[in-house]
Amino acid sequence: MINVQGAPAIYQSEVGALKKLPVFLETNGFQKVFVVHGTKSLRSVKSHIPDFGSLQVHYEHYGGECSDEEINRLRKVAESWDADIIIGLGGGKVLDLSKALGYEMRLEVVLIPTVASTCAAWTPLSVFYTENGEFDRYTIFPKSTLLVLVEPEILLKAPIQFYKAGIGDTLAKWYEAQSLIYDLDPVPVAVKLGLQSADLCKNIILEEGIEALSDIEKGKLTSSFRAVTDAIIMLGGMVGGFADHFGRIAGAHSVHNALTKIPSTHHLLHGEKVAYGILVQLALEGKVEEIGNLTAFFEKTDLPKNLLDLGISNKDRQTLETIAEHTLLPSESIHFMKRKFESTDILQAFEVIEKINVKRERTG
Repeated sequence: MINVQGAPAIYQSEVGALKKLPVFLETNGFQKVFVVHGTKSLRSVKSHIPDFGSLQVHYEHYGGECSDEEINRLRKVAESWDADIIIGLGGGKVLDLSKALGYEMRLEVVLIPTVASTCAAWTPLSVFYTENGEFDRYTIFPKSTLLVLVEPEILLKAPIQFYKAGIGDTLAKWYEAQSLIYDLDPVPVAVKLGLQSADLCKNIILEEGIEALSDIEKGKLTSSFRAVTDAIIMLGGMVGGFADHFGRIAGAHSVHNALTKIPSTHHLLHGEKVAYGILVQLALEGKVEEIGNLTAFFEKTDLPKNLLDLGISNKDRQTLETIAEHTLLPSESIHFMKRKFESTDILQAFEVIEKINVKRERTG
């Protein structure tokens, strides 16, 4: 069975997208607005939103993780304030928190991403972590977001590392979806649409990603920047939105989840760890040539291409075995792939990636 949740009710990605938000809320009968935000995200948005007028607005700073504890805390505050709509304003964890809070309270949700690091603004799901930042689970909600507003000028001024992470996370859409459809015959139309979105993601990222990063460094709002931004947020979300479990996560995200257990990788963003996970998945699939192609792209976009980039020594056997063990936990999505893997396969994949990196360094 495939559940299609293709899109939010409304998606607007344009300069000035936030200006009509107060009118939208008033027109739709909302009165008490509960805003979940981070410190930097609130500052980056304030100059783009006009006065809320007669609307009552409560701003609540989030605690740093999308966790059960934080959702319970926010719910108590929102209920005591009698909120009738949730606005999530920030990065992926803030947006995931807001979606989960809206589901728990049966309220509509508006999402305003302040970084283009994942497709969290689009997808009707939340990734949960422990209070220590370790991956816990992800939950798909039965209802999609009411409104997503993307202001390109905000994303252009965000730290570039987030955008690079978005590029890594979005690239995974194609590679993971390709590994999940092996026993589909015929391929359902919804899955085909998801796969086409994933293919378009990959093409836009590889063709315009480097130019988009250059445009960010120059502070230029260009067509490449806009295209990659919508690929990260909109197209990336469409893959799983239409293909459902045949377009969501496989080996690359299992590696990401395992890396969250390693303290030395906690400084890395979600998409950065996922990017390395793509290489591991490709090694497991024996696609060595593609690893070389992506490694060259990762060099130009500062995405992790080897263990050293993750802050891990290739001689730290204990850490590598821990990563392999957690990658293969029974709950992990790597088991959706055609082959069944063992810890030795994961460890060998690390070695393959390291050898390709050494070879590239020697050949210049």
